[in-house]
Amino acid sequence: MSLLRQHTIPQRAGASRPCLRANSLLPAAKPVVSLRTKPVCAVKRDVTSKAAEAAVSPAPAACESTGPTISKSAWAQMSYSQQYDELFKYPLNTKKVVPKPSKEAQLNEAGAGSIMFSDFGTTAKRPFFLQREWNPYDKQVLGFIGSMHILALFAPFTFSWGMVKLFLIMYFITGCLGITFSYHRMLSHRSFQLPKWLEYPLAYCGVLAVQGDPMEWSSSHRYHHLHTDTPLDPHSPYEGFWWCHMGWIFDNDATLQRVSNRKNVEDLSSQPFYRWIRETYAWHVALPLIVLFLFGGFPALVWGGALRLCWVWHITWLVNSASHCWGYQDYNTGDLSRNNWWVGILGYGEGWHNNHHAFEFSARHGLEWWQIDMTWMLVSTLQKLGLATNVKLPTERQLARLAIKPRKAPVGAAAKDAREISEEEVTKTNIGNS
Repeated sequence: MSLLRQHTIPQRAGASRPCLRANSLLPAAKPVVSLRTKPVCAVKRDVTSKAAEAAVSPAPAACESTGPTISKSAWAQMSYSQQYDELFKYPLNTKKVVPKPSKEAQLNEAGAGSIMFSDFGTTAKRPFFLQREWNPYDKQVLGFIGSMHILALFAPFTFSWGMVKLFLIMYFITGCLGITFSYHRMLSHRSFQLPKWLEYPLAYCGVLAVQGDPMEWSSSHRYHHLHTDTPLDPHSPYEGFWWCHMGWIFDNDATLQRVSNRKNVEDLSSQPFYRWIRETYAWHVALPLIVLFLFGGFPALVWGGALRLCWVWHITWLVNSASHCWGYQDYNTGDLSRNNWWVGILGYGEGWHNNHHAFEFSARHGLEWWQIDMTWMLVSTLQKLGLATNVKLPTERQLARLAIKPRKAPVGAAAKDAREISEEEVTKTNIGNS
């Protein structure tokens, strides 16, 4: 996500203008050269075959005349660290799917670290704080995030039940309506559609979360799903918990190598409203904080602004970090995504992350009756009112084919009498038309 407007960086000829980040706070940096190719080398896969991605997805050399010359089978046996070192020798092609790295090979990497209670090894590929260059935008992001955390420390000294109520209301508006409902399920994954008179105000709720403008957030998140837990993922846990939680937010150059080509959100950039938000984004960060202070004084700025921002940020980041490190898997996705109950509660259903990565198009993440998913409850309610249309859910066949353990009875979350969403459609959403 991106808190402020991006700084200006010289661009290579023909490169697309970079925007900001997603799911965490990110901006624009050096653009990436991305060759124009057919999505995933035109390999068609049913969404239920996603677990076999490493076996069927071509490595860059299978599609490119330049890049690593490594066979697909050898590529899939490499550790994350080996894949990273090989990929970053060349200009990155962020439109190409890379086979998932071998967890076993990564565990056996010399000097590999670990995350407590996780089952994979880690290797830091970039210095986090020292012995690295901090560009002006990195410093701006660090300054803004740091100042909000410092301001949040005044919460005990400005406590009142009115301020708690303000905090909870803003948490719901920005965290649930803005991020999980609008930015994530509606805009990033197109899991359902709303009339524009309702879509735009809900998208603006996401703007108030200060995690970047809608186009930047959705673009980066689509890249995350296209390259989950590979070196092209902007926040892979293979680089350590700090990196996938929030470290990548402070390394603009490293992250934008992976996500600067924003042509995968032409469905949003074609709409004047989203272009306006992008061009005026800094005002939408500053004005709500000013309004809180003018109408509620310093306590409102602390509780409705700083504390609420920090709370929603960390919950969003926990989906990227905790839900890729701790929990369990019901579906064979081939990545590190986990179902994590406590992130599911805090994140309005986003913690059922293995379910989500198995069926990223699905408007429902809590696929079992006991997996609480408040965001789905809202979608379902709007569907019954005739406001949410084209609501996408996995079919029973899709659920059965990816399930790790055979299910004794239908989940009850499956689409009934609906066509299956193919993997080709999912890939087209993430990769765009370029």
